[in-house]
Amino acid sequence: MGASQSVPEKSIHEFNVKDSRGKDVDLSAYKGKVLLVVNVASKCGFTNSNYTQLTELYNKYKDQGLEILAFPCNQFLKQEPGTSQETQEFACTRFKAEYPIFHKVRVNGPDTAPVYKFLKASKSGFLGSGIKWNFTKFLVDKEGHVISRYGTTTSPLAIEAEIKKALGEA
Repeated sequence: MGASQSVPEKSIHEFNVKDSRGKDVDLSAYKGKVLLVVNVASKCGFTNSNYTQLTELYNKYKDQGLEILAFPCNQFLKQEPGTSQETQEFACTRFKAEYPIFHKVRVNGPDTAPVYKFLKASKSGFLGSGIKWNFTKFLVDKEGHVISRYGTTTSPLAIEAEIKKALGEA
């Protein structure tokens, strides 16, 4: 059994992940919601703008069915050094994040989290399937299929029109 990148899952709703405290979360709970999945880091140059805008988008569209799923990742210059719970405290305290902050994951390499294998297999980026940096964003439709992938330098507010469209408001 090699390091196959085949991903049999057809929807993000087929995955289970861990929350910041290590408790299992079935992503099927998000069926019918538009998801913005982001690998986050608290010590990155993009942290302030991304967290601020993610919170703004969430507050604006959560009642219409938007969920933001934040996955801390320490793979890029060790810019997420704390525990998953520390990341959640940081995001919730400093940026008033009310969306879920999950358990720290790996987004590249042999130990890539299964949900990220699915996301990357669904939409390649500038460097192929690999995640280039913190705050790569995946927009997922209500059925759990990846619509679009956005790099670090695409701000959350820059994709607001696509989010509205996915929510059925455009």
